Order: sequence, then C-alpha cells, then structure tokens
Amino acid sequence: MKTMSNVDIFAICHELNDLLKGSRVDKAYQPNKDTVIVRFHVTGQGRVDVVFQAGVRIHKSQYPLENPKLPPSFPMLLRKYLKGATVREVRQHHFDRVVEILVSKEENYTLVIELFDKGNIILLNQDKQIILPLKRKMWSERKIGSKEEYTYPPSRGINPLKFERQELEAIFIKSDSDLVRTLARSGLGGVYAQEIVLRSGMDKNTPTADISSEELQKLSHIIENLFNPLLENKFSPNIVTNGKEDVLPLDLEIYRDKKKHYFDTYNEAADEYFSSKVRSEIKGVQEEVWGKEVNKYAKRLKIQEETLENFKQTIIDSTKKGDLLYAYYSQIDEILKVIHQAREKYSWMEISKTIKSARKKGIEDVKMVESLDKLGNIVLIVEDERILIDSKKPIPENAEVYYEKGKKAKRKIKGVLIAIEKTKKKLAEVEKKKEFALERVLVPQKRVKKELKWFEKLRWFVSSDGYLVIGGRDAHTNEIVVKKHMENRDIYLHSDIHGAPSVIIKNESPNNKETDNEKNNVENISTDQSTIPETTIKEAASFAASFSSAWSKGFSSQDVYWVNPEQVSKTPQSGEFVAKGAFIIRGSRNYVRGASVSISVGIVDYNGPRIMAGPLDALKKHSKNYVTIKPGYTKKEAIAREILRRIDEDKIMTLDDIIRVLPSGKCDIVK
Repeated sequence: MKTMSNVDIFAICHELNDLLKGSRVDKAYQPNKDTVIVRFHVTGQGRVDVVFQAGVRIHKSQYPLENPKLPPSFPMLLRKYLKGATVREVRQHHFDRVVEILVSKEENYTLVIELFDKGNIILLNQDKQIILPLKRKMWSERKIGSKEEYTYPPSRGINPLKFERQELEAIFIKSDSDLVRTLARSGLGGVYAQEIVLRSGMDKNTPTADISSEELQKLSHIIENLFNPLLENKFSPNIVTNGKEDVLPLDLEIYRDKKKHYFDTYNEAADEYFSSKVRSEIKGVQEEVWGKEVNKYAKRLKIQEETLENFKQTIIDSTKKGDLLYAYYSQIDEILKVIHQAREKYSWMEISKTIKSARKKGIEDVKMVESLDKLGNIVLIVEDERILIDSKKPIPENAEVYYEKGKKAKRKIKGVLIAIEKTKKKLAEVEKKKEFALERVLVPQKRVKKELKWFEKLRWFVSSDGYLVIGGRDAHTNEIVVKKHMENRDIYLHSDIHGAPSVIIKNESPNNKETDNEKNNVENISTDQSTIPETTIKEAASFAASFSSAWSKGFSSQDVYWVNPEQVSKTPQSGEFVAKGAFIIRGSRNYVRGASVSISVGIVDYNGPRIMAGPLDALKKHSKNYVTIKPGYTKKEAIAREILRRIDEDKIMTLDDIIRVLPSGKCDIVK
C-alpha cells in the first residue's frame, strides 16, 4: 500500500487544521495494531472521524472500521487524557512525515503521528515528555517510551516550499547517484522526482555530477512552480484510477494519459483511496477466516456422508457374506471337517502349507480356500467374495458374525443421519453468518451524513395520540427546547432527578418548523388545541425518565413532574444562579409517579422513514417492527447492532442512526 509523502501530508494538515481547529476530542478507537481512530465533534458538522495509520496515512474518514470488543490500552489512555479537549492546531513538523495535533484540556497535550518507516503514534504532555507511545522503540539517538523526552527524527532532504538553489546544489554534490534517485531521496519522493525530471526534459539517468549550472537553475524553477500551488492552497485532489493507482493533492504530468477522479478535498480523495485498499485487505482476511470456519463444517459433512455410505455398504456386504455361507453350506462344511481331522496330527502352519501346495496343483477340493493362518482363520473365495471365517466354529456362528455386523451398521446409520443434519444446519448458519459479517460488519461501508430535520437534532417521539414530544440532548439543546420551541399551549416535563432533559409536549405543529406540505404529509399528528390526553402525558413522562440519569443509575422507574409553560423561567431570584440548560419552576407541580424507565426503538414514517425512540405504546402505534430496551450491562454499540439487525430488513438505516437515539449508558434488550 502507498504511504503518504511529505507533500501529501502538507495538504492533509492544511485541510485538517481548517476543519478541526476549535473542535472537541470525543473518543478514540484502535481497530488494529497500527491504526487509531479519533472522533472529534466539530461545531456545525457534528461527528468527524480521523484515521491515523502509523507509517502510512492520516485523513478524515467516512468509512468507520470495526472496533474491537476489548479495546487496547492505548486508545483508552487517549480517552483518559484527551476526551473533551479542544484542538488548537494541526500542523506538519518541518515538512517532514510527522504530524502534530495540539490540544488543550486542563493541560496542553500533543498527539504526534509519525508516518516514516513503520511509523508510530505518541501522546506527549506539555513538557514534550512521552505519556505513552503506540509502539515502544529504541535507537541509539532516539528512545520512544513512557516518561522519555520526545526528540524528533533528523530532518531529511529539502523543503520545496522554502528552499534555495544552494540547497539543491549541495545535495547534488554529495550524491553519487543519478538525477531521479537523488531527487527522490532528498525528501520529494519517487513520484515528484519523476514529475520534476519529466518537466525538465532531462534524462533521469543523468549522474548528478554531470548536471550543469544552467540545468540546476532550471530544476530549481521547476520545483518552485510545481509546489507553488501548495503555498497558495490551490489543491487539485485526484485519484489515478487506471494503470498505477495513486492519490495526489496536485495534478501531475506523469499521469496526464491516465484516467483521474477529482475530489473537493484531499482528505476525501485520500479516504476513498486508502479505505478501498483497507476494505479489500479486510475482506480478504475475513474471507480467509470465515472460509476456514466454513471448510471445517464442510469437511466434517464430507466425512459423515462417507461414513454413511460405508455403513450402507457394510450392510450389503455383510448380509451377502452371511447368505453365501449358507448357500455353500455343504462344500464349506466339508472343508472344515477335513481341517479338523488334519488338526489332530498337524499344526496350523503345516495344514496351511498343504493347502497352498494343493491349490498350486489345482486340486478341486481346496480351490475355495485362499489361505489359512496360524490361528485357524480361513479366507474363502465364494462367488468372487473373500469371506473370513473361524475354522474352529460351525458355519451358523460364522454367518451370525456377518449378520450382526450388518445390524450394528444399520443401528449406527440413524446416529450418522442425525449428525449429518446437525452439520448441514451448522454449515448453513456459518455460511449465513459469513455473508452477513462480510456485508455489514467486517467491510466498512461509507457513512453518509444525513440531513436531519429540526426535531431530529433533539430527543423526540410521536405519542400514541399523535402529539409530537421533544426533549434536550444536553444543556445547550435544553435551552433550545424551552426558548425556541415551547409555546403557551404546550406542557413542560422534567424528571425529578439531577441530570435530566427538558421535555415538551407540543400541543400543535410548531410554527416555522415544517412547511405546509410537510404538515399535510404527517399522519396522525394532532391538531386538537384543547387538553393534551393523559396517555400522552404518561408516555412523555416515561420518555423524560428514560433519558435522564435514572437510566445510567440502573433505575426501573422514576418520578416525573409536569407544569405549564408560564411556570418555567430562566430569571433567578436575587442571589440565585441558574446554570446553562437549567430552569426555575415556580408554582405547584403535577407528578407522574413511577414512570417507566425503558425505551422502544423502531422505524416510523414521519416525513419519511426515521428511527424513533420512545415509550412502548408509541412504537406499537407507529411502527411495525421495534425493539424494547432497559438499563442493563451491554455497551450501546453492541445493542445498536442487534437493534439494526432486527428492525431494518430493507437496510435503509445505519448503525449511527440507532446509536444517536439511544439513552446514555449501557442497556439490555427486553425479551
């Protein structure tokens, strides 16, 4: 796989700095040993994932990789130190393949991403001391380990954005190689070295010692012109899609005859290019893993089916041999009598030699006997069948041995048939799991950002009576719910516990929130301006309780009160302080005691298909297929996957759609 060049990193850092500056660090994940994903919250855009693959790449990504069930220590440490931190700057260190992300929390931290050699990802404190590296490494001049002082690798080559002819001349004087190799090793990389040589019209194999002063001046001008768009932030992000595939922030002459696909940003181009490679690798690895699992049961099935055929053949052969002993009873009985008489005078070996000699002479009486061993066992040839019998036993006992062998095989067939059915069922299950895993889990699919309706930016549901209920997601949206969306005919609810959303039952379709067409398309939305039904109040109370801290505390029920809008105020009494997202309630409160702490999740048709999370009765009314959850012990991501699998047969929703509507904290599915 291609690794990012110094030029690529310059373009990426410029775009990431514009995007992430001022954003908050959210979570960190480590899908594999070399790759870390850090999630940022960007104002106005929401979630932004940035993937760091040590030694290979860094870019914003719309292809989330599968997260391990047991996260390694490195991403957990990043969460501990960086979660909630504000990004101050994203920069490239001295045009080298080193990226620094500077963040501030209680202290200042720097996340260093090394993209040279096998690479590394390192967290530094404000004194440039290493807190923890992704990989511990030791060299004579550098030590990468906890509590070591971080030192940058020695700079290599020139900075094409800030260089003078004398630098290039010095590099050429020291080099004993040809033109293209010298340029490549100067920090420009092979692709850009070839581009410079192509634009110069010179022979790439020209020894640097033979470069004239005029040619050196020409090369300097070409380098300046080639990389000048970087200084002006005029990128032409593109992927070369035929022949030698590549991804570049600039248009290059060496690919002028190749098919190209252009992008708005280099981050988007890099994401498509690298993610496609990673998806292919993941699919290949996972197909191999699942192939082994499928082959295990396929081989087992083959062995069982062969065993079944062997048992069937045993029944046929054993029955036939038993029958032949009776069919040739007199001849075989005569042979046994002769052997018994001879045994009185001779040993088994002597009798065996006599029989062999007689067979050679063609004596008819012993023609049926193939051999006799020292234990008295005879092999008979009867109608081309080799039949082993014990000469010391009568014919009926020998025949019974074969009949019993057939009976045993027949009894075993029943067990083999049961085993075959079990293996076939297991094989079908594994093949189905393989297909599902490769489609939806193991190969990352592009996360398409959806345009959210105004109510989807909040907590929301439609009651069984058709009333829209909205609630805040945090302190900021609590303010929006009350100040922007609460009207005089509405009802305000709040769970009687610290850490709860402001919830509003809308008594009419909110003005300026939906167009007339949207209102007409919404089914079952109440236009009754009179009293809100008690059933809706109870459902809203359950909603308010479930999205409060009662969920994370593991409560099964919680008291909720409701008041009229005029009782809700942001104006404190003298000496009081009202925090952001909090409100003062004046006057008497109406309580709903023991509101249920549980949520049902399903797809509803509300201005188009949407994921709705609300009380059970609301989902029963508006959704054909839903899942109910309660406070529990399973992580949200795992529950979200299972919910998505159960409710989304048409595959129109994403895992993020489910996660977004779930309460904060772990949960379990109600069976």
